Amino acid sequence: MNQNSKKILTWVITAGMILIAAGVLMPLLGYSIEVYRWIFSAGALITLAGRIMNRYEGNVLRVKRLYRIEVWSSIFFCVAAFFMFYPQGAGRDWFAFILAGGLILVYTSIMIPRTLAKENKTAKK
Repeated sequence: MNQNSKKILTWVITAGMILIAAGVLMPLLGYSIEVYRWIFSAGALITLAGRIMNRYEGNVLRVKRLYRIEVWSSIFFCVAAFFMFYPQGAGRDWFAFILAGGLILVYTSIMIPRTLAKENKTAKK
């Protein structure tokens, strides 16, 4: 994958995450407009597509696994979008899946640069 397509995928994932944040904040801030479900769902699908296409092409196995874990965070966001529309579910099931996906993203955003820095340090020795 060339550098240009990596940049495009980064922008796609960022746009999806902004839509997810907007979809989560609207009901928490008291907006009664039901459009937040659609905004969140669009962001979850965009993020999932971006994460699936964003592959790590290096040789570090741990970083490859962390990239796959990021895909799972987007899957959790898609499950949360399902629960936003599911009428028989509990009222806050969607929020639990958002928190799970967010925690996974926090973990991977810390561990990917840390692991790459560690590998670069050992490669230079």
